[in-house]
Amino acid sequence: MPKPSKPTKTSMMRQWSALKRDFPACLILFRLGDFYEAFNEDASVLADTCGVTLTSRPVSKGTRIPMAGVPYHAVDGYIAQLVRAGVRVAIAEQTGGESSPEKRSRMSRPPDREDGDSASGGGSSGTIIRREVVRVVTAGTLIEGDLLDASSDNYLAALAIDDEGIGLAHLDLSTGRFATTDFDGPDAGARAIDEISRLRPAELLVPESTSSSRAEWLDALDEWLEALGCPTPLVKRPGWHFEFENARRSILDHFRADGLDAYGCADRTLAAGAAGAALAYVLETQRGTADQIMRLSTYDPAGHLVLDAVSRRSLELTRSMREGGVKGSLLWVIDLTQCPMGGRAIRRWIERPLAQIEAIERRLDAVEALTAVDASRESLRAILKRVPDIERLTNRVVAGYAGPRELARLADGLLEIPALAECLASEAEWRVCLPDVEPDVAAALGERIRSVLVDDAPATLDGSTFRRGVDPALDAIHESVAAAREWIAGLEGRERKATGIERIKVGYNRVFGYYLGVPKRFADDVPETWIRKQTLVDSERYVTPELKEREREVLEAERRIAERERALFAELIESVVAEASHVLEAARIIGQLDALASLAEAARRHDYVRPIIDDTGELEIRDGRHPVVERMQSDPFVPNDLTLRPGEIVLLTGPNMAGKSTIGRQAALIVILAHAGSFVPARAARVGLADRVFTRIGAHDEIAAGRSTFMVEMVETANILNHVTARSVVILDELGRGTSTYDGIAIAWAVIEYLHDGPVSGPRTIFATHYHELTALADRLKRVTNLSMAVAETDRGIRFLHRVEPGPADRSYGVHVAELAGLPKEVVLRAWDILGMLEREGGVPLQGAGSRPPGDGGPAQLPLLAPVEREHPAVTALRELDPDELTPREALALVYALRERAVKG
Repeated sequence: MPKPSKPTKTSMMRQWSALKRDFPACLILFRLGDFYEAFNEDASVLADTCGVTLTSRPVSKGTRIPMAGVPYHAVDGYIAQLVRAGVRVAIAEQTGGESSPEKRSRMSRPPDREDGDSASGGGSSGTIIRREVVRVVTAGTLIEGDLLDASSDNYLAALAIDDEGIGLAHLDLSTGRFATTDFDGPDAGARAIDEISRLRPAELLVPESTSSSRAEWLDALDEWLEALGCPTPLVKRPGWHFEFENARRSILDHFRADGLDAYGCADRTLAAGAAGAALAYVLETQRGTADQIMRLSTYDPAGHLVLDAVSRRSLELTRSMREGGVKGSLLWVIDLTQCPMGGRAIRRWIERPLAQIEAIERRLDAVEALTAVDASRESLRAILKRVPDIERLTNRVVAGYAGPRELARLADGLLEIPALAECLASEAEWRVCLPDVEPDVAAALGERIRSVLVDDAPATLDGSTFRRGVDPALDAIHESVAAAREWIAGLEGRERKATGIERIKVGYNRVFGYYLGVPKRFADDVPETWIRKQTLVDSERYVTPELKEREREVLEAERRIAERERALFAELIESVVAEASHVLEAARIIGQLDALASLAEAARRHDYVRPIIDDTGELEIRDGRHPVVERMQSDPFVPNDLTLRPGEIVLLTGPNMAGKSTIGRQAALIVILAHAGSFVPARAARVGLADRVFTRIGAHDEIAAGRSTFMVEMVETANILNHVTARSVVILDELGRGTSTYDGIAIAWAVIEYLHDGPVSGPRTIFATHYHELTALADRLKRVTNLSMAVAETDRGIRFLHRVEPGPADRSYGVHVAELAGLPKEVVLRAWDILGMLEREGGVPLQGAGSRPPGDGGPAQLPLLAPVEREHPAVTALRELDPDELTPREALALVYALRERAVKG
């Protein structure tokens, strides 16, 4: 008995299977006419992730497989959902194979039909449509503007590691920005993590395995990034991609260069290795083309003000810790940019401030010039608001993914450049803002594009993309097809008159083409020359030889129109590619101009002043304000003065909720704003150039990393002490509170001494603490100064004044704060009793430091640093009495009272 033959796959499904073997880790979106389809397990993922209907498709006799699809015109939204879910998407496009005009005209098909495929048995009739994966879409290689945050860079990063150090490259495919650096020394890992957390890459490429001593560090990298609030997908790649020689070859081949010297990484093997690995990944996902990557630069992170990951997070530079978004961050306050390039530029400035006085002063000069004339600045900002994302649009054009509508938007942006140049020239002082914007090249390109595309350009080439008169050959084809279409349009009326059938209707079916539809009851009246093509429930569909000839003329004309439009569009694209470097430079300048105008607008709206930047190592702020808090709260913000001389340590004491943390944060933010070239929230400010800003503010458990609150405190403090220099600014808030009181005070005391007398000359430091005992250090260490937060006591309790005043705080007001927080009354009263008992039994109170409300006369917080010998209250009473003033009766009563007190303990 012969074995049954295996069901034969259709040719289309054989094609899909071959692509799936080549891209096993990707969900394949397979183009079928007007839809992108997914099959088998891909279909289930698409349906679950994007909420589309899961159906099935016959692939052989008696066999169906899962299928789900999305319309081609809406595919970007579905790709975005898949990528956000961590799915890699391979786009399989129809790349050729049709053999007749009829086949080329079919833009959508029934779900179980395919050109050249038999739905029932896999037999082939006609030419098979070829499909190829033209691109793999991943989170780090997005270039679609609709899928990206317009105000943020979208980086793909790569790490190359060995025993000597770490190389880190980052690349934004949507803008073409490509840079690399390296780190060496024992702290290379920590500095690399800081830089990764600044970049916040969408994907991070790492070697699959390594024999380096840093292998353990690499294994824990994702956990560390997660703990820093920077979760980054790690993509493992073959180790040879990161090797210098392979990377060197990739870089030189791409840039068509002879050596790496021009890119600054000829002798930096790890930096080059990371850059080569990133480039190889892009070329793989983009199927060998990445023309928008036009340059590579090597940079030194130390050339800017260094902000580690902890400081960026705790100072909330670009995202709020509470909400996780931009609102409530420093960026939220100063980002008043009008165009996407400006939004990305100002974010980069805040995350990576300058560290050279000359560069800072140039930026401050520009901001000052722009603040001088409000009317002209508003005109400038109005023009900037009309400018689209020229940078990303240009890169989509160069990459070959832009359609007519995107090209038209690019042209509209280029045509705004002359207006920008004219606006800049209107104010003489504005010459310091930027190099002159050259409008001629960009404007000429924009005019050329706009002169050939129709006003309302379509998303894709559709036969009506170009204006009439642009190309005589195209116009002739349109004219030739017009007559055929006119004949078809009049056919219905002519046939009704000729046959007497009033219900004749001319229609079009994408499978069968044009037809004449007639109700079945008139079938006997149909001329014999008509050819029945399809029978429906209530009607018959016919064609005539003349109709088919006219259809052939229309379809042939449409094919020729499509070919001619593709050729014209390709010429237009080439004109943009030829000027891409000029256009991208213009986009960079526009972004910087918008960022400068934003800083100027923020300065005018929020009453900021230009800081003085010098090399004295001092920090002097008059009536300083916290830039975010003053915008968030409804009450007027209380400004404060602060002076930090070189090496000075300010011990800032006061109750919780009085504003200690705000003072520290606002000082750090003013330093960062000044280094970014921004005006600052103060009446006056002088900022000595800094190399790093360190903060240790608050703490949280890192359970996943096995770290307690106290361990986090100590790790962050160790990082500060190991890297601090005389030019650093350090903000420490409540150090030591994560452990017992004695341990906490001891550690805080030792840290202060180290900052004062350690191996390097002391940095400028604000040390906010609730350990009042530490204030005694001002008498022992010459550069330690006491400041405190003012508190007013009233009959109704205490009121925080949020004002800094000289000297230490005299009490902590802990129970007062608990009462203000809304603790039940019985809890507050019991707390007073327990506090009094502890203080009475613990030792002699600090002079004049009563803790109870006014009039209660209770004792104060204990001087815990000094060892205290506990003394029985009876002994204390005996020491304080004068026996010569007692009568015999009083003396006898006292003896009984002391005995009773001693017995009760």
